Amino acid sequence: MDFLWPLALVFLLIVPLSILAYLWVLRRRRRYAVRYSSLALVRAALGRQSALRRHLPFAYFLVALTSLIVAFGRPVATVSLPSDQTTIILAMDVSRSMCQTDIPPNRLSAAKAAALSFIDSQGPNTQIGIVAFAGFAELVQAPTNDHEVLRVAIESLSTARRTAIGSGLLKSLDAIAEIYDQPPPGLPGTTPEAPSAPPPDAENVPYIIVLLTDGVNNAGPPPLDAAEAAAERGVRVYTIGFGTSRASGEIPLCGRGQESIDPLGPGNQGLGGGGFNRGIDEETLRRVAEITGGEYYPATSAGELHDVFEKLPAFSLVKEERMEISVFFTALGALLALAAVLLSLAWNPVP
Repeated sequence: MDFLWPLALVFLLIVPLSILAYLWVLRRRRRYAVRYSSLALVRAALGRQSALRRHLPFAYFLVALTSLIVAFGRPVATVSLPSDQTTIILAMDVSRSMCQTDIPPNRLSAAKAAALSFIDSQGPNTQIGIVAFAGFAELVQAPTNDHEVLRVAIESLSTARRTAIGSGLLKSLDAIAEIYDQPPPGLPGTTPEAPSAPPPDAENVPYIIVLLTDGVNNAGPPPLDAAEAAAERGVRVYTIGFGTSRASGEIPLCGRGQESIDPLGPGNQGLGGGGFNRGIDEETLRRVAEITGGEYYPATSAGELHDVFEKLPAFSLVKEERMEISVFFTALGALLALAAVLLSLAWNPVP
């Protein structure tokens, strides 16, 4: 605890001086008492009074005086305050395999519905950003607490070829870096100037990534390298593996307007099932979550995906602030002073 006006604490010298004055008064009373010829008459006049009743009001007065002097020095303390100002990046896989209908009406539609439900459940101060990744990753919506804007961004998602999980993670880190003025994220070893970050197992983190995918990384940087970059910045990543092993046949088009935007150019849409890896790399998703202090969740139905989003931990941030706490000492001093006066009047009534 520090003081804005430390010189005011000099007035604490009043406390020992008050004690000396009190002792002097008690001694003076004894001196007058011995003048009586009969001590029995003195005891009868004073009545029975315990030492506690005699000295407790003065003790309360001393503590009250001390508290008020400390308040006069304007004490400040560093306190931990809860805050819901968290930033969440939803990294959504929009590869062509998300059009599979093993989860009706298709994986992408089910993922959109779960994401919208998750957004609606967040507090008004929670910033949410949307990153979509297929063969490359794009920031669809910068972090905002405007749920209507986020709804439009989610509903506008459409599909493309390939799956770049690592790119999705790095683009999410880009969005976080822009908000918190951190150096642009990159692969481990490429940004030595990055600020120190809290360990991934810290109880509270100000920003997290929720990554949903139904496939295997087949483009862009390795996901584990991107996870290392996230861990260096204290960003926790929760991964979701979405889909079943029942997918088969040609993959239909899905997304906004039932059209797919392919980053590799025209002529690559409407490929049959043989052109896609239908499995989920659960081992990599688990490792990404483990490296960053997050958790991996599998989901094989729309209901399970909704449950996963509901099971995600409550993301809260505890921030430290310096605040003046003189009001607490003032209140304590006032209460003790009042108690001293009331006890003194009750136990030592004025004749």
